[in-house]
Amino acid sequence: MTRTSTTTDAPAALAIDGGEPLLATPVPFVSVRLEESDIDAAVAVLRSGMLAQGRHVAEFEERFAAMTGARHAVACANGTCALQLAYEPLVSPGDHVLCPAWSYIATASMLVARGATPVFVDADPETYLLDLDDAERAITPRTTAIAVTHLYGAPADLGAIERFAKTHGLRIIYDAAQAHFATWEGRGLGGSGDAVTYSFYPTKNMTTGEGGMVTTNDDGLAATLRVLRSHGETQKYLHETVGYNYRMTDVEAAIGVSQLDRIGELTARRREVASRLTERLARIEGLTPPAVAEGAEHAYHQYAVRLDPGVVPAGRDRFIEALRAEGVGVGVHYPRALTQQPCFRGPAAEGLRPCPVAERLASELFCLPVHPGVADEQVDQIGAALEKVVRGLAS
Repeated sequence: MTRTSTTTDAPAALAIDGGEPLLATPVPFVSVRLEESDIDAAVAVLRSGMLAQGRHVAEFEERFAAMTGARHAVACANGTCALQLAYEPLVSPGDHVLCPAWSYIATASMLVARGATPVFVDADPETYLLDLDDAERAITPRTTAIAVTHLYGAPADLGAIERFAKTHGLRIIYDAAQAHFATWEGRGLGGSGDAVTYSFYPTKNMTTGEGGMVTTNDDGLAATLRVLRSHGETQKYLHETVGYNYRMTDVEAAIGVSQLDRIGELTARRREVASRLTERLARIEGLTPPAVAEGAEHAYHQYAVRLDPGVVPAGRDRFIEALRAEGVGVGVHYPRALTQQPCFRGPAAEGLRPCPVAERLASELFCLPVHPGVADEQVDQIGAALEKVVRGLAS
C-alpha cells in the first residue's frame, strides 16, 4: 500500500522528520528465498549420508561451465577462496596486478594474501567498472596481470580488456561474483580471460548457502585448481604441492544444481525490475540509473543509483536514511573505495594511486531493491518514495 499526499502545494513531510511513511509495508532490500526443490535436494543428500564433495559437485561444475560458456568449472568453499585459487597459479609473489579501486575487498585482499601488490585503477565515471585509460597510466615494469570485476552484474568490455592485456602481455582474472549469467555481445563470461571467479553467498543472484566457482578454458589450469583445492593431493594421501581444504560439499552443490534449473527465469525478472526502475528514475532529477553499455546484458545483482549532490545537497547518507524511513530498503555498495581502506596502507601501499572517481562514488552511490521478489506495484512505490525524498531534501 502506498500513501499519497493530499496536497500538491508543498512536499509531504518526510518520515525522517516526523511525517507519515509513504509505504505501509516496507520493500526489503534483499530477499533470500529457497524453493521446495532446493530444500528437497539438500535433504536428499543429508539423508544419503554422503555429504562431502562428490557426484553432486561434479554435476554442478559440469552444468555451470556449460551455462557460462567455459570448458571447466572448479567448485570451492566460497567466492574468496575462488579468488585465492585463481590467483595462486597466475600471480607470483612480488608481482604488480592492476586492480579496480571500486570493488569488493576480496578482489584486492587475495592479491595481498598471494604476496602480490594490487595497483589500484580508478573507476569509469559512467559504468563504475575499471577504467582502461587509467589502467594504462598504472602499469609498472612489474605488472604481470589485470584483475577485472564485473561489478553489480554489469559485464566489463571483454574485447577491450583482452586487447589491453595482449598489448601489455598480461594475464586476466575476472571477478564475476556479482555477475552470474551476464553476457557480453552474447558471449558468456565463464570462458574469458585466464580464469573467472564466482560467489554463491546467500544474497547473490544464485546461492548454495556458501560456495564459489572458478571457470576457465585452460585444461592445465583447471587441473591445477582441482589439486590446490584439496591439499595439493593428486591421489589419496599423495600431496605433490601444498594446497588447501577449499572443497564444496555435496549438500551445497545439490542446492546449486536445483537453482540452475530456474536461474534464467530469476535473472529475467531482475532485468524486468531494473527496466521499470529505470523508467521511474527518468522522471526524477538528480538520480542517475545504472548505465548499460552497448553489447552488455546486465545481470543486476545490484541496481546502483548515483545521487547528484548539486540537486540534493543534504548528501547520500541523509538521502538513504530518509528513503529507508519511507519504507524502501537501501544498500550502500560501497562506503569506501579500496584506496580508502586502512588495510592497504601497509603491505599494499606501493599500489596506492589517486582514484578520485572511485572515492567520489563512495559518497554518491546507493542501491535499490532489484531482486526477483520485487513486484511491479512495489517498483511504483519505490519510485514514489524517491520522488518524495528528492522533493523533501531539495526544498
